[in-house]
Amino acid sequence: MKKQILITALSLGAIALGSNQVLAQNSEQFNTSVNIILADVISMDVGSAASQGSVDFNYVNTTDYNASKNVTVPNSLVIISSKNFDVKVKSEGANFISGANVIPVDVLQVKAIAGGNLMGTLNEVTLSTNDQVLVSNASSGAKQSLNIAYSISADKASKVLLGKPKGTYTQKITYTATAL
Repeated sequence: MKKQILITALSLGAIALGSNQVLAQNSEQFNTSVNIILADVISMDVGSAASQGSVDFNYVNTTDYNASKNVTVPNSLVIISSKNFDVKVKSEGANFISGANVIPVDVLQVKAIAGGNLMGTLNEVTLSTNDQVLVSNASSGAKQSLNIAYSISADKASKVLLGKPKGTYTQKITYTATAL
């Protein structure tokens, strides 16, 4: 009788172990790693007003040469950056050019102004061929817009522009966004 109880117990144990193996095969688990790989990015949106745009200062009468002129361009730059950054500005040449006639680029002031959603230290610079910081330590983010104001003072208009031959004087300005 002891043998029958032992055989029954062993049989039940084998059935129990066998059913666990079947259950384990029906519920196997695997682990998978999901990786999010980030790279630092910085970009100026081609939809920015400064992209292939132009800013015009018209001097057509004596009043124009005796007054300051200001042109504000909303959304001049739209920047996307994964890190804080600076925005720099410079001219490609030392002069505005009309044929053989020139006007020095330092006649123009360039100023980052409030009104866009770009956050940082906004500066005003006198245009030159050297990179100058227009916005320092701007915050990272997407679709951040910067408004830029261009100005020529009455003093520069009367002392530098007045007396120059008529024409359209042109110079390219380059903006650069650099991650910190």
